[in-house]
Amino acid sequence: MDASATPAPSVLVDATAGLSAAEVAERVASGRTNAYSADSSRSAWNIVRANVFTLFNGIVFACFFVLFLLGRWQDALFGLAAIANAVIGCVQEFRAKAALDRLALLNAPLARVRRDGAEAEIHPPDVVQDDILVLRAGDQIAADARVADARGLQVDESMLTGESDAVDKRPGDEVLSGSVVVAGEGDAQVVRVGAASYANTFATEAKRFSLVSSELRSSVNRVLKWVGWGIGPIGLLVFNAQVMVAGGYVTAWQSGTWVQAVVNTIASLQAMIPLGLVLMCSIAFAVGAAKLAARQVLVNELPAVEGLARVDVICLDKTGTLTLGEIGFDGAHPLDAPAPGWERVLAWYGAARDANATARCLREPYPLVSAVEPAATIPFSSARKWSAVSFAHGDEAGTWIFGAPEMVFGDAATDARAPLGGVVTELASAGRRTLVLGHAPTVLSGEDADLERLPDGLVPVVVVTFREKVRPDAAQTLAYFDRQGVGIRIISGDNPRTVAAIAREVGLDVAEGYDARKLPEDDAALADVLEREHVFGRVTPDQKKRMVVALQGRGHTVAMTGDGVNDALAIKTADIGIAMNSGAAATKAVARLVLLDGQFSHLPDVVAEGRQVIANIERVSMLFLTKTAYATTLAILFGVLVMEFPFLPRQLSITDGLTIGIPAFFLALMPNTQRYIPGFLRRSLTFAIPAGLVIAIALTLYTRAAMALGVPEPQLRTGSTIILAIVGIWVLTVLSRPVTRFKALVIGAMFIGLVLVFTVPLASGFFQLIDPGQEAAYLVAFVTAVTIGVIEIVRFVHRRVVDRLLADRAVR
Repeated sequence: MDASATPAPSVLVDATAGLSAAEVAERVASGRTNAYSADSSRSAWNIVRANVFTLFNGIVFACFFVLFLLGRWQDALFGLAAIANAVIGCVQEFRAKAALDRLALLNAPLARVRRDGAEAEIHPPDVVQDDILVLRAGDQIAADARVADARGLQVDESMLTGESDAVDKRPGDEVLSGSVVVAGEGDAQVVRVGAASYANTFATEAKRFSLVSSELRSSVNRVLKWVGWGIGPIGLLVFNAQVMVAGGYVTAWQSGTWVQAVVNTIASLQAMIPLGLVLMCSIAFAVGAAKLAARQVLVNELPAVEGLARVDVICLDKTGTLTLGEIGFDGAHPLDAPAPGWERVLAWYGAARDANATARCLREPYPLVSAVEPAATIPFSSARKWSAVSFAHGDEAGTWIFGAPEMVFGDAATDARAPLGGVVTELASAGRRTLVLGHAPTVLSGEDADLERLPDGLVPVVVVTFREKVRPDAAQTLAYFDRQGVGIRIISGDNPRTVAAIAREVGLDVAEGYDARKLPEDDAALADVLEREHVFGRVTPDQKKRMVVALQGRGHTVAMTGDGVNDALAIKTADIGIAMNSGAAATKAVARLVLLDGQFSHLPDVVAEGRQVIANIERVSMLFLTKTAYATTLAILFGVLVMEFPFLPRQLSITDGLTIGIPAFFLALMPNTQRYIPGFLRRSLTFAIPAGLVIAIALTLYTRAAMALGVPEPQLRTGSTIILAIVGIWVLTVLSRPVTRFKALVIGAMFIGLVLVFTVPLASGFFQLIDPGQEAAYLVAFVTAVTIGVIEIVRFVHRRVVDRLLADRAVR
């Protein structure tokens, strides 16, 4: 937002008098006040509804309560996973909402206005359209306004625009809400209030609720959607088959066998839903977040643990991210005609009461030994970019000018062939911030000081250089991302030449920075520039957001780091937003990750944690999706063939827990450094679907054979449970290869658990497991052995298919 976009005041108000009480009352009545309240788009009810009242929770909880009503609570254990999913999801989103609700750009305790000719301090929401703001050093501006009168007024807009220098404001200029007066004083007439003001418009956009992009979460949701389309008709098919097996609807109702038909149907349906996979993702994210918190990385949203591992472009703000946001003294470079006393003059500049951050850097190299009273001074102005001081006596007698070389000496400072220009251009190209100290033998007159006029006979004495302090860990962190094939873009509001020099200092091979004022308006052309260029200067907050969107439009997964409010919209728009803890509250509120100690070197830890989560979840997802595949196929086959379902829900809980859920928990938390490769769901399904089909067909054939042998239903169910348990353990073993000592311990413990369930009377009684009999035992052994052999073939083919998929992706 620039001054040209600022509307003219609706009514020109006398700045010396301000609005009258009647005019204020009229504006309050018409709603033209600075009051503003913007909630995030997700209310508490919306969060609860999104996580609790879902299709699958509805199915699971309905099955859960039906079993309770039927007195079969032992078969309702699967409901606990749905409850845990809902609780974790709600807690995660409530944390994100709390961070957004704390977002505030305007935190001024009071605003100073002039009404009826008298000054008064009021709360910012009580400011009205056309109020006269009385601005003094230290004030935060409460509403957008147009300057009516200014006396040395300087405003720090870095929080909003990223421009590091204070900006001079003159009558007719715009001042933005949220910026801070750093020097001088003035009056300004309010032109925008409430939601229309810059700070609140910014906050409204930043507060829009959005969940972090997560391939794991979106892939799991896709599976749930697929299952959702089939669960209704499949459920009806299975229920019909169970009733027909019981003798038909009339007989089932009269004999009470409809209860078992309902239980069998629920057993088939709950087995189809991979609730454990959703829970496992949430647990893996939560554990990863806890481990990162111990390394001083705060995760505002759990799936962000995964996000950075998927990033292929990282955008970095310069100030406060690559650098510490501080400037330090670099060196003094005397020229051919030095004047005596220049060291004492630099000491005076460093010790001056109104010294800015740059001048204060001189205090250590040039300490003030004794106070010297100047004869005249001209304070620093960001518009003319120089200040002046005159001394009447001593070696330092005369007038000294300290400021930007090109503003003091014009072309002589920019021409590399000139003595001064040669030194300045060489130092500036190395990324140093250059100022020149010049001397004139005459003392400033009162008229010179009032007119802010440079003295005659001015000659350059010494070039003083400053440099931004680069974070000590920035270079090694960027080198790490470069090795990982992650593209790097540095985008800053500062001068492109300065940004490029910092980029070279942290190891990037760049010649010049790109001036963002030349960026094309067309999004496709902007994306082309971003693919070609790597360092950008003079970037506005809106441009930062556009740059992120343009990169995403080219298929990139983008991370954005920063610390200023001017970075907040880009950070929120990026796939993964990263903020420094030293940054603005608004920026930290919208970031997915916050580096609590400001150490850039923690980002490789985040990548490693994300890789572990993604690679391990891919491994365990094959366990859960195999279960979904065989449960769905089994339900269809038994429904079509009109056969009684061969499991009770509680018996499926055995295989769910000991062959999938518990081992998956340990496997999901194991170290894993495999690099992220997109398309995990397709790779998982290439194993899960054929393996699930094999298991379902094997169980169907076993049931047919057992019925032919006259095996009673309780023994038949026990045999089915044994087959599924042993085959499940084998699938676990196949997917755990190479089997390490720890994995062998987990698999062995699960096998021992299965043995105990089948042999301990209390457990076998609860799960209704009995001796299947000799004939059924031989049948169980045969079917199990054949199924295991076919599973090995499926895994062999799966590995070949995955290798081909990865090779094809590498070629593309």
